[in-house]
Amino acid sequence: ANATYSSALSNSTRGIHAGGNPGNDTIEYVTISSTGNAVDFGNLSTVAVRGGGAASPTRGLIIGGRTTVSSGKHNVIQFITIATLGDSQDFGDLNAATRDTIGTCSNPTRAIVFGGGTPAAISDIDYITIATTGNSTKFGDLSIACDSGNSVNSPTRGVHAISRTAPSGVVDVNTLEYVNIATT
Repeated sequence: ANATYSSALSNSTRGIHAGGNPGNDTIEYVTISSTGNAVDFGNLSTVAVRGGGAASPTRGLIIGGRTTVSSGKHNVIQFITIATLGDSQDFGDLNAATRDTIGTCSNPTRAIVFGGGTPAAISDIDYITIATTGNSTKFGDLSIACDSGNSVNSPTRGVHAISRTAPSGVVDVNTLEYVNIATT
């Protein structure tokens, strides 16, 4: 399936991408220790284009996004059990009514969601407890509202690279910010 603007996540065994342009609902996986093409995993309950992905060793989250590249933003959080093929299920909602082009990272306990467009850029940082279903909770704020960027993490720290502050865009914002994942 076309994986442009898809949500990506992994554990030590499987890499997964879900959704993507043009509004597809496909979830596919690869086995990390072997070569080969992606294999069908299941389908999303809500299409996610420009959403985010996060995972624990057992559960994957597909967070926010749009129905298509240009419309239908939503705040839905979906989950899958990474070891079991099947469709995503409803997990809860993000605290902003609509949210896409977010940065995400996670450790085995918690997923962190940075910024996003709602349609204006926001500075919200949310956290999600991966083992339980429910809505996201406010974690804090970025120093700059952003609707685009990438995130990475270690088991203790999440780092977000802010790259754009508005949909019409100030590009190349030179800002890296971090949070300690276990604290708000």
